[in-house]
Amino acid sequence: MTTRRRYKPGDYELRVGRSYAGRGLFTDSEIPRGACVIEYTGRELKPGEDLTSRSRYLFEVTAKKTIDGAPYSNLARYINHSCKPNCEPYISRGRVYIFSRRKIRAGEELAYDYGKDYFGQYFKESGCLCPKCRPATLAKRRRAAKSL
Repeated sequence: MTTRRRYKPGDYELRVGRSYAGRGLFTDSEIPRGACVIEYTGRELKPGEDLTSRSRYLFEVTAKKTIDGAPYSNLARYINHSCKPNCEPYISRGRVYIFSRRKIRAGEELAYDYGKDYFGQYFKESGCLCPKCRPATLAKRRRAAKSL
């Protein structure tokens, strides 16, 4: 049985702030589980443009539609990756919405799993540095440096 989703972002107090990854999107209000938090917006790329774009804010909606979320007006661009996310993206009618996976307390950073393709393209060498993986990744780097 599927849950019917309401694809309309709530009126949550969101702000961009300092994060482990540079900047992140935080909530200053509590967000209930299963709530539509924000829409990922941006310019729709022309066919093939996704292959030449240097933007790190590309979101593939379908095989034929990719959104470049680079504009600063797209606050969802600041949502960082986490291997233990509190949000997840859903696609409906060619649009991308970010929903809460659990209740999110005021002050928490919003995060969703970017997926293996993104990491394969941008973080081959460094590995994952999300709060869940950071201690293990740094320990692995230290061991590798000692063995040199």
